[in-house]
Amino acid sequence: MTNEIRTIFNRIAPVYDQLNDWLSLGQHRIWKEMAIKWTAAKPGDTCLDLCCGSGDLALRLARRVGLTGKVYGVDFSPNLLENAKQRSQTQYPQPSISWVEANVLDLPFENNQFDAATMGYGLRNVTDIPRSLQELHRVLKPGAKAAILDFHRPNNQQFRTFQQWYLDNIVVPLADRLGVKEEYAYISPSLDRFPIGKEQVEIARQVGFASATHYPIANGMMGVLIVSK
Repeated sequence: MTNEIRTIFNRIAPVYDQLNDWLSLGQHRIWKEMAIKWTAAKPGDTCLDLCCGSGDLALRLARRVGLTGKVYGVDFSPNLLENAKQRSQTQYPQPSISWVEANVLDLPFENNQFDAATMGYGLRNVTDIPRSLQELHRVLKPGAKAAILDFHRPNNQQFRTFQQWYLDNIVVPLADRLGVKEEYAYISPSLDRFPIGKEQVEIARQVGFASATHYPIANGMMGVLIVSK
């Protein structure tokens, strides 16, 4: 399954940002800024962005930690990492980001290494959610926070219906025009499988996080899981 998902993300790399804009009704930038604030990352910190995609959150973290800080962007898609690297090279001053090709279920970092972490639209796609949260817990310093942002199925039936209509009638046709329809058809089943907020909180506590809170946003179509070690 991991190889299949990696192949999907390699193929959608060229249109990843455009589709995220459409998927989130253009709102993902606001939510990403909120997620970074929730991590309490500060100048000089060493931070981690898991499932970094084309580097959006990693670049935002880099701006927050400044030239004395350091950010590691991790993804298992070499194509997305290449996009992220190219984006970071257009920034001035040059951000201090290391782009790392790795699986979030087996991170190549020491224990207690990071002051803060983010994950945007990645948890839904990992093959073992408890294991990925366990790895995140391992590499964070005691007291460090992480913010995990992702799409969700809303509880409210009307919003659920709207979300499904939007996916079927806006996102999938757009993906079709961009030549990645099959790749984006996976979104609907991935939302059906994804644990709801309180289940995510429960998993986070089970793997050892001292506190975990889930905030629904965008009428429950999106959510942020905030965890603290």
